[in-house]
Amino acid sequence: MESLENQLLIAMPSLQDSYFHKTVTLICEHNDDGAMGLVINIPVRITVNELLAQIDADKSDDGSLSQRVLSGGPVATDRGFVLHNNQDGWSSSLALGDDIMITTSKDILESLGTDSAPEQYLVTLGYAGWGAGQLEKELQENSWLTTPVDKEILFDTPIELRWQKAAEKIGIDLGHLSSDVGHA
Repeated sequence: MESLENQLLIAMPSLQDSYFHKTVTLICEHNDDGAMGLVINIPVRITVNELLAQIDADKSDDGSLSQRVLSGGPVATDRGFVLHNNQDGWSSSLALGDDIMITTSKDILESLGTDSAPEQYLVTLGYAGWGAGQLEKELQENSWLTTPVDKEILFDTPIELRWQKAAEKIGIDLGHLSSDVGHA
């Protein structure tokens, strides 16, 4: 089995799952026990500033914290994750590659809006999980396309364009794909 860590899963138009339809998911961990990822293109109804107020982080809203929090997946929706650019000084962050780190530590949330904050970040609530062999089966069923993670898609592309842009990265126009599935 080849690990899909640091890959983006792009939902095929035929994937009709009510949660994962037209999603892009960053795979953070993938091994024989299963996979864990964060959906990066489903916003929830709160901003980072509002989330920080809910967890009692003392922040004033200067506009820099107005980005939307994302629904990282349908599992453990009360658990937060922060994806951020690689930056020294965050001992609780784990590198997902050369350019991206992930953490669940509250200290990074408290840094947001300050000079010590990561230059690029996104905040998610919840995660997507697959049991052993489940993701591989979904790939065989043509539910997903994959492409290496791209910082530009994560941090610079507007949320509503991430699905399209991720597919374009591998030369696919999703508008030309059928929602019917089958095997030749």
